[in-house]
Amino acid sequence: MSKDTGSGGGVYTRQNFLSMYLPSITLAIGTGIVIPALPVYARNFGVPFEVASLVLVAQQVGTTLASLPAGLLMDRFGRRKVVLSGPVVLALSSLLMVTAQSFPELLAYRFLAGVGQQMWHLGRLTIIADTGADRERGRQITTMSAMESSGRLLSPALGGFLAAYWDIRAPFVIHAILCLIAIIPSFKLIRETAPHLAAGAARTVQKTADAGWGALFTFAVVIFFVAQFLASLTRGPIFSGQINLYGAYIYDLGPETIGLLATAVTAVSIPIGLASGWIMDKYGRKATLVPGFLLLTVALVCIAVTAYVDVPFEVFIAAYLGVHASNSITGGNMQTLGSDIAPTNARGRFYGVWQTLGNVGSPISTSLFAVLSATVSYWAAFGAIALMAAGTAFILATLVHDRLRDKPATAVASAA
Repeated sequence: MSKDTGSGGGVYTRQNFLSMYLPSITLAIGTGIVIPALPVYARNFGVPFEVASLVLVAQQVGTTLASLPAGLLMDRFGRRKVVLSGPVVLALSSLLMVTAQSFPELLAYRFLAGVGQQMWHLGRLTIIADTGADRERGRQITTMSAMESSGRLLSPALGGFLAAYWDIRAPFVIHAILCLIAIIPSFKLIRETAPHLAAGAARTVQKTADAGWGALFTFAVVIFFVAQFLASLTRGPIFSGQINLYGAYIYDLGPETIGLLATAVTAVSIPIGLASGWIMDKYGRKATLVPGFLLLTVALVCIAVTAYVDVPFEVFIAAYLGVHASNSITGGNMQTLGSDIAPTNARGRFYGVWQTLGNVGSPISTSLFAVLSATVSYWAAFGAIALMAAGTAFILATLVHDRLRDKPATAVASAA
């Protein structure tokens, strides 16, 4: 387990803004533009709901399978190369989606998008773990998440109207352009932070890093992996946009309506995310994680009830907003807890294994949601996800160690 507190360089520095926050918001604008177009684009291929869900699963599979290779590449060749390559791969995937002539072809390009997204995501998290102080990482990660949310604030509405009144493929072209723009400042600003590759690193550091696999098999790390897997199962249908797909099929939502809903969700999530980062750095990671997953359990039960009793559209919208608002409380928090637990000399591998195990849950739960929806009912699908949220809250509350919260008062004072 990592023991260093890190000196840190501040949360809101020029370096962080240009290399972390600005790319995050730009990439998120592009992603947000695509959100309302994707469900309708998939439906246009003439496939049923359970098959259309594969367009969401494909990206999740790409994200999952890319995690461990990306982690190994970061430990072997450095963080910088991986984090710079991710947005380029994302741009390529979006341009290819414009040319898709069949549904299987679309799935292949969505898989590639997942690979690019994970390269960027893991690279940024590992750099934060390398350089951020204990009392800064929560705010760094949640600020990055808030920037992403800001980027998605108006962009889904814009993407919805572009798709509805111009061309359904237009949002994918804009996404590709924004991905390339987002990464330009990072080519100059991002420096290598891997302990064995950074300037002045001793040869012994390289040997220590190469011997780091054993650090992944401690109780603290393994139980964290289990909690992350359950959290991923919970969030799969939420993060993948499957609730939007549900709305498109059950309430005949168009891209403009989905875009406006996504904008409303983002407006709620930004202040919640920023507040959770401050709480985590001051009171510990579990101060937001446990209440967050408990509230998410309640919200998912509510939306399951709305599916069971066939409620009007307005009631569905209230439940929809409740799920996303409660999910925002935990946004970035598992990442911050993971940065505390990550072994110093095996961070790339830690993030690779962690994200592989965690991301496996997203395609599993998205697929399970589709299967339960087709074979049982929509309320059963939502109920299953609620049970997973409850399990996550239980493990975090009882088994996961919060190193920051349990740190002695003298250590806290010196790190603050």
